[in-house]
Amino acid sequence: MPAAQPSTEDGLIRSAERAAARRDPLTVPALRPNPELRGLAAQTFSRTAGAPLVAGNDVRLLRDAAENYPAWLQAIAEARETICFECYIIHDDEAGQLFADALIARALDGVRVRVLYDWLGAVGKTGDEYWRRLRAAGVEVRCYNPPRASSPFGWLNRDHRKSIVVDGRVAFVSGLCVGQMWVGDAARGIDPWRDTGVALRGPAVADVEQAFAQVWALLGTPIPRAERTAREALAPAGDVALRVIAHVPGTTNLFRLDQLIAVLAQERLWLTDAYFAGTWQYVDALCAAAQDGVDVRLLVPDASDIPLLRPISRAGYRPLLAAGVRVFEWKGPMLHAKTAVADELWARVGSSNLNLASWVGNYELDVSVEDAGFAREMAAMYEADLENATEVVLDARDRVRRPGAPPGDALRWRRRPHVRRGGGSVGRVAAGAVRIGNAVSAAVSNKRVLDTGDATLAAGAGALLVVLGVVSAVWPAVLAWPLAALALWVGVTLLARALRLRARRRARRADVPPIEQAPSYPSRREA
Repeated sequence: MPAAQPSTEDGLIRSAERAAARRDPLTVPALRPNPELRGLAAQTFSRTAGAPLVAGNDVRLLRDAAENYPAWLQAIAEARETICFECYIIHDDEAGQLFADALIARALDGVRVRVLYDWLGAVGKTGDEYWRRLRAAGVEVRCYNPPRASSPFGWLNRDHRKSIVVDGRVAFVSGLCVGQMWVGDAARGIDPWRDTGVALRGPAVADVEQAFAQVWALLGTPIPRAERTAREALAPAGDVALRVIAHVPGTTNLFRLDQLIAVLAQERLWLTDAYFAGTWQYVDALCAAAQDGVDVRLLVPDASDIPLLRPISRAGYRPLLAAGVRVFEWKGPMLHAKTAVADELWARVGSSNLNLASWVGNYELDVSVEDAGFAREMAAMYEADLENATEVVLDARDRVRRPGAPPGDALRWRRRPHVRRGGGSVGRVAAGAVRIGNAVSAAVSNKRVLDTGDATLAAGAGALLVVLGVVSAVWPAVLAWPLAALALWVGVTLLARALRLRARRRARRADVPPIEQAPSYPSRREA
């Protein structure tokens, strides 16, 4: 058996001890192991992530569609029993048809093929004919959270996961959806979208399959237990320890883990994010780490497929830059990856962005790898990405700009003509709206000190509120009728749900057999 790799908990503690020794060598004369502290750290990681550390895995880093798609298609072609395919967006284009053909071929050969997609993700990208073709071939297709009259705000949480599990033996977790924009068009000089995924083998594959089964069961008959793989049934395939973080709406496991990593990082924390709209708590954690000497870097897109989020992300640059966080913008068509690497000891790859939609609102799936070799590979890939990125700095007037730009020339966002809309989400727009709300709340209540970067958000929100105030005063019906309709819709929905719950309770009581009369015993007085 290969030697066990040191855990992230051990590595981060040793890193902290080294940092303490550098700051005050008299107080740390020797770096001695502390079993109690390490046990507490392991417990902290497990409880924070909401996922156990699973050892004995092989993890392969996959860059862009050029490495991910062929690996996915090969695994699908080799499937003999089951394929579980969960993807937020599957475009009905050349890439989407390629995967449809592959899935249909396996279904016709008797393989049990299950596909999960998100309703909102498919709007305007995949028509009903695409799904009818899959179903006609025997593929089981389920759609997550289509609009329903009984759920007025159901559209706020989405199935944003991207994973494939084949025969319970190999799994893929990534930030990639299926679409031609991830492939690019060499003939027209259009580069592919930049994205990252991993291929897993070993006991952790069962955790990815369980995450798929979790959402599948929400939409219909669950996957039979006999068709699900137990973690104990999978032999070790390597020496990598990792956690499969299957985030569900309404929980904050990944948010707490990201904050914990920002607190524990001692030397470096390198982040890549497609739709950055960090909360002030997370921004404060990054700023505190940078001010403490940690090399904190954030790589984001220069051009985005969601124009609304660009000024919101831009407004969040200034406090980061002022604290020493280095911000870079990707110069390609679109940066869609969601990754992190800390101290060359810990790394994360998956579907979660650094915003509230991912942290709170969506089903997300990430792999948190606790392996020094994999973290070094991630760090090398990050350095390679920076070669195609431009650093953003603050000028003498405290304005965000690119190095080499004329003095006073503030950073201006632009949308490249070949950046297609394809990876966006209303949930991410909602995350941006929450960021604006935080700035407005802080300005009104003075609950925290506003940064100059909040000026744009506060000004925009203030102008919008003034317009709403004028409209409500001059034309009150313009606002009253929509609010009345919404109140009626929500009220009727709640009443209907309450009636269904009461009916279910009565049915449950009717099914419970009567309690047998307990024998009576004479009291002492009667005796």
